[in-house]
Order: sequence, then C-alpha cells, then structure tokens
Amino acid sequence: MSNLQPVIIITLLFFAITFIQSGYDKIMDWKGNVGWLTGHFANTPIKNMVPQSLVIILVLEVLAGALSVVGAIEIFINDGRDFAFVATILSCITLLFLLLGQRLAKDYDGARTIVIYFVPAILLLSWL
Repeated sequence: MSNLQPVIIITLLFFAITFIQSGYDKIMDWKGNVGWLTGHFANTPIKNMVPQSLVIILVLEVLAGALSVVGAIEIFINDGRDFAFVATILSCITLLFLLLGQRLAKDYDGARTIVIYFVPAILLLSWL
C-alpha cells in the first residue's frame, strides 16, 4: 500500500458522490433541468442543443461516478489503478465540458466553481 492510496481513494469517492448525485438530480428532475438550462444557454451557440448536451453531460457524469467507485474498490483490493485512471480522465473531460458551458453562458462565477472541482481532478491524475 502506497502512502497516497488513502488520498486517492478519498478523492475518487469525492468524485463518485459529486457525479452520481448530479446525474441522479438530472434524471429525477429532467424537465426542470432542461427548462433552467434552456434559459441559461439562450444566448449561446448551444441554445438549440440543450437536451442533447444534457444527455452527454449525464452520461459522462454517471460513467465518471461509477468508475470512481470501481476505481476506489480496485485500489483498495489490489492497488490496481486502471479504473481510477479512466474515471479521472472522464472526470476531467466532464469538468471541461461543464467549464465550456459556463464560459459560453458568460457565467463566470459558475466557471470559477467548476475550477474548484478541476483542481482535485488534476491532482488525482498526477497521483495516478
């Protein structure tokens, strides 16, 4: 067991909670999310693609969250890092898409919030 193993597992669980909860929210309140995001992106190039964009984000979030759980288990059981690496890459891609959306919408406070999540994602990538 490496010294970073607990830190990696905790960070993976952080992303699992973040993305699984976010995906769950999108599924449980699809109409509300589409409605709010349609207004949020009304003056952007993706204004006519909000539901399709939301599906892409939903799939990325669920995959990143689920693979984060599997990655944490894999590290705990045998210190394997394959699933953790894929989960981290998907987490980074998801966060980059979210950042792009916030920047397109000129929601700079929202973009700043995404950066707060991106920092541990990049740290996790460097630890793996």
